[in-house]
Amino acid sequence: MSLHMHDEQSIVAQCSPKGSGAIGLIRITGINAIQIADSIAQLADTKQLSNHSTHTIHYGKVVDNKGVVIDTVLFLLMHGPKTFTGQDTVEITCHNNPFIIESIIAQAISAGARLAQAGEFTKRAVINKKIDLIQAEAINDLIHANSQEGLKRSLSQLKGTLSHHIHNIEQQLIKALALSEASFEFIDEESLEFGDQIKEIVTSTLSAISKLRKTFSQQKQIREGVRIALIGSVNAGKSSLFNSIIGSSRAIVTNQAGTTRDVIEAGLYEKSLYWTLIDTAGLRQTNDVIEAAGIERSHNEAHKADIILLVVDGSRHLTAQEIIVYNDLLNKYKTKSLIVYTKSDLSQHAQILGDGRISISCTLPNSVKSLKKELLAKVDHLLKIEESPHLLTHRQHNLLLGLEQKLGLIMPHFEKDLAYELISHHLQEALSGIGEITGKTISERGMDAVFRDFCVGK
Repeated sequence: MSLHMHDEQSIVAQCSPKGSGAIGLIRITGINAIQIADSIAQLADTKQLSNHSTHTIHYGKVVDNKGVVIDTVLFLLMHGPKTFTGQDTVEITCHNNPFIIESIIAQAISAGARLAQAGEFTKRAVINKKIDLIQAEAINDLIHANSQEGLKRSLSQLKGTLSHHIHNIEQQLIKALALSEASFEFIDEESLEFGDQIKEIVTSTLSAISKLRKTFSQQKQIREGVRIALIGSVNAGKSSLFNSIIGSSRAIVTNQAGTTRDVIEAGLYEKSLYWTLIDTAGLRQTNDVIEAAGIERSHNEAHKADIILLVVDGSRHLTAQEIIVYNDLLNKYKTKSLIVYTKSDLSQHAQILGDGRISISCTLPNSVKSLKKELLAKVDHLLKIEESPHLLTHRQHNLLLGLEQKLGLIMPHFEKDLAYELISHHLQEALSGIGEITGKTISERGMDAVFRDFCVGK
């Protein structure tokens, strides 16, 4: 069977969330979708679905091979190409009972459909040019959005904002390629002028790609939330602060040094954004193998975190070793660190580290509220974004990085005798890379990798 035939086969799947509920949705799409629906449907008007106009809704029943009613449903009839997949589609709205849904799907399969694979409906929409691959990824991102801003960004990409941006880059490179190939036919003086135009296009394109790639980390934080790691020496008050921020006793608090030996995570929503708080093992020299492993993980969490709360015991003088450790962390992560001096209800003796001073006491709720305000300001600054396209996936980021590298190979040619054949070759490779971003030139294997993480109903 050819790949083309495989993507025309009628497929069926549940599109609504699994579990009990009021309404469930089952979608059948493909070359024989309407005939398959006809074979399991009994409409109230006694007609067949195939005798009705497209984009109409019909009341009826789904029956099994013996005519036994499985459920009373609504059939939404849609002829291609004006459907999500671009193919004939029937959507069945039934009662959301798992047994009913499984029975309807089983009847559709016995009538000639097959169970849809993960993301196969969306994959067909890409193949049939209803959407491009960037918009397909936005659908998956939309489903898993963890914040209002993430939802907003995914909806924007689904409308084609990033696709339009990539299309403009593609058009500019096509123009550069046309100028490069035209230079083969002209004398040196005229081709030099072409060279200046090509250089200008490549330079501006590299700038646009660099700007776009920088949005990836922001989009990742919007999509997955912000990681906030509490780092500090033993008994600095990290676990008490952790519990105060999340509003529950998630971490164990004692006076014994080294109580927290592994990272502890908890999440909360603040201003429609998901925060992941990480309580880490206290930083100190130790011979305890398990505790040492926890301290190593603390350093790893500091590296991965979007924001670091450097927690300092404000009630005592810091040791020389602690000052070295704190300053080392500040030197590495200054831009994402907030220094928090704990136990402000006691006399403060700790040396001042870095710039600024946030003093709190976990016994004083207002001081914790003040810290949260500082955190919100830090998060807002972290996610200060322009109304511009943002990358959604690692795939998009990595392909743009590859495109940037390919275009970078062209720049040295402008510093010496222009070899337009080589410039054209590099531009053609760059254009091929853009096609992979949008799905124009992506391989079947690459396409499968994109849809592997989709749910079956999409």
